[in-house]
Amino acid sequence: MYVLRVEHAVPEYEAWKRAFDGDPLGRGAVGVRAYRVMRPVGDPGRVMIDLDFDERESAERMLARLRELWTRLTVATTPPDAELTEVMETGRY
Repeated sequence: MYVLRVEHAVPEYEAWKRAFDGDPLGRGAVGVRAYRVMRPVGDPGRVMIDLDFDERESAERMLARLRELWTRLTVATTPPDAELTEVMETGRY
């Protein structure tokens, strides 16, 4: 499994969340299996989003789409950061 982690500051979470929920890139059609939206407890003006993929190529396509989207609009006060990771192991307790 591959995880695309996106992190950025947001000036207003509710407005950002409406844009995220609008799903302008069609996450499901690109291959996103699941997502998680997180905010640091000590910094609610920042979000972290994990997008899960089965295939690396799908994750890379989404990353390219995100970077293109970020050139067209401002969703944050600082440029977003994104990194593609490969899940090596998971466990539950």
